[in-house]
Amino acid sequence: MRRTWLAIAVLGTVGAVSWAEERPMMSVSDALSLPRPEAQHRMAYGPESQQFGELRLPDGAGPHPVAIVIHGGCWLADYDLGYMSSLAAALTADGIATWSIEYRRVGDDGGGWPGTFDDVAAAADHLREIAADHALDLERVVTVGHSAGGHLALWLSARRGLPPDDRFRGTAPLELSGVVSLAGIPDLAAFVSPEGCGSAIPGLLGGRPTDHHERLRRASPIQMVPLGIPQVLVIGSRDPIVPRTQADDYATTAGEAGDRVGVKEIAGAGHFELVDPSSDAWPAVRAAVLEMLSSAD
Repeated sequence: MRRTWLAIAVLGTVGAVSWAEERPMMSVSDALSLPRPEAQHRMAYGPESQQFGELRLPDGAGPHPVAIVIHGGCWLADYDLGYMSSLAAALTADGIATWSIEYRRVGDDGGGWPGTFDDVAAAADHLREIAADHALDLERVVTVGHSAGGHLALWLSARRGLPPDDRFRGTAPLELSGVVSLAGIPDLAAFVSPEGCGSAIPGLLGGRPTDHHERLRRASPIQMVPLGIPQVLVIGSRDPIVPRTQADDYATTAGEAGDRVGVKEIAGAGHFELVDPSSDAWPAVRAAVLEMLSSAD
């Protein structure tokens, strides 16, 4: 299961032509080597070592719109929030407060089922505790997640639809204005596989999806629609890790349930260009986030 991302990313570059010959796709190593601008604040939302978030604040008095930034890495403990630091800092430079969250992952004590989901929910709801001190506008909050974090960004929005007594929903889940999922994984059952990133899903769910239908209904966004808020799924046309069918099938299912979902493909981009503010893919990612927040005004 370890270093699954790296294996898939390397295999995906074999046989690439045209655009990739001139500008090779980013690898996981490239993503992990992105600059990591320091955040102004690092705050705990729980007692465990991985239960913290990094808060970056734009200039000005506020109140500031907020993006909850959720990193990926196949839900595995091998990868942390550091590679999303450049993305978070770039959004903050555009006037958006960013709350980049860490959470227990598969391989961490308490990670997987149910800890990963508990943590993401708690991290989002913790914004209420820090909003007043940092001039955060909780009427304008979007989630921005990459890869496995794109799954969690959609899930975080979907948990409001869980039963009132569900531990993941809580008594008052934070209301969100929209979701921007970057190469996200909205359909866990369709993504599970014996190798690659999909091999982490049994660890995330505590077993194979076929053995845990109820958990799948509480964890896989495609089974939790409608979310009731706008969603944009951004994908690279040459993504070797997450197939476009994940976005297309989800958009169809969510649309039939009444959601407004857009799919934006970025020509020539792979899996990791979406999180690099210096890439050709970034203007489209930036525009998606800004447009989502603008629609929440």
